[in-house]
Amino acid sequence: MLADWTSPAVVHGDCRRSRTITSPVFVSSISQRPLRYAVLGAGFAGLSVVWHLLKQSPKELHLRIDIYDEAGIGGGASGVSGGLLHPYSPKVKLLWRGAECWKECLNLVNIAEAALGSEESNLEVRESCQTFSEFVVRRRGILRPATNMKTLNLLNDNAQNCLPSCRIEAIDKDAARNLVPDICVPLNTAFYMPDAVNIRPQRYLQGLFLACKNLAKEPASGFGEKELYLHQKSISNLLELEGGYDAVIVCVGAEADTFPELSGKLPLRTCRGIVACMELPDNIRDDYPEHGPSILSDAWLAVQGSRSLLIGSTWEWKSRNMSPYVSIDEASKALDELLPKASAIYPGIKNWRFTRARGGLRAMPPLTSNGSLPLLGCIDDLVGENSSCKYWLFGGLGARGLLYHGCLGNLIAQAVLSCNEHLIPSEFTSWKNINR
Repeated sequence: MLADWTSPAVVHGDCRRSRTITSPVFVSSISQRPLRYAVLGAGFAGLSVVWHLLKQSPKELHLRIDIYDEAGIGGGASGVSGGLLHPYSPKVKLLWRGAECWKECLNLVNIAEAALGSEESNLEVRESCQTFSEFVVRRRGILRPATNMKTLNLLNDNAQNCLPSCRIEAIDKDAARNLVPDICVPLNTAFYMPDAVNIRPQRYLQGLFLACKNLAKEPASGFGEKELYLHQKSISNLLELEGGYDAVIVCVGAEADTFPELSGKLPLRTCRGIVACMELPDNIRDDYPEHGPSILSDAWLAVQGSRSLLIGSTWEWKSRNMSPYVSIDEASKALDELLPKASAIYPGIKNWRFTRARGGLRAMPPLTSNGSLPLLGCIDDLVGENSSCKYWLFGGLGARGLLYHGCLGNLIAQAVLSCNEHLIPSEFTSWKNINR
């Protein structure tokens, strides 16, 4: 039976140290020292884990969390993602556990949005010189035109099984053009998801971090103080954290393979993606419709505003380039690939001006019968430590990290707090059985 993804963590203790079953809460209460966790990575995975550790931990627990990320909040691949959020595959089939993931992700988005909207949070954002006028979430839906007969029937069939909370409506060309006047609908059918949203990833992650800080500041009872620290520094190997923490949670995506303890031991493939940022020149009046949806096709268009959008994404398999910076040559090749795909559905993109490109390295998990599922679990056996359930992995979010990160961050937080890997459904730990 699968664990309840949304139930509060029960800290009952299942850590075997010197053949003694102990509870982290009990140890912390007796010694009156904080229970210390290190979270490596400040992207979707890392900040979701931090939020849920703070939210799920008992109020009487003295907890300290240190986040390590050299690039800062959303400085890696998470911050470069397109931000199109819905619970479906490219053929609009509901993903495995899509309903739970959709609900939890929207909850985190609302939490981040509320944190940024508070007076105290806005002050912190101003002081850190961030642009606080940018949106967190654009609620305009997503449109998916059908482009070939081979998939049209499949899209129609899959759309019948949509979630009530994220509807899929089959609409004709005229209805599609009421949403986006310049849209191309070659088979007179498009699939509209009015409840789908577009997240600005880096802005969202800033908000989620502020929400975590606010949660840590809430009044404590007894010794139940919560501490949260962000360290913009790199960790070269996991064992350098040995002795200082009760648990270390690795949430660094493709960078996990750079740790000597994990190198070559994870069934992950790397794929670099380039996203092109486009703006409408001042001398062109044909703004993108204010209420127009983003678009999914062979290339996606993530609308940022009436005169700003993103096009993505390229797929460069086996790349090791983790830099967000894109060379002129790399950007030119990406545009040569993306613009024809985008203009086939939205011809008006030819009038837009390229401003810059951003790159990120995805960590792609292996394909299973349930889809490409992220990797979760205790990795003490890979690190080589004797203590049970001290090192943990939350990785391989792939191309759907935004959808998965909320629910799975909740799962790994429950497992860490309880020192019990069995709280994680076996579908997410079965990667350990793969011959690498």
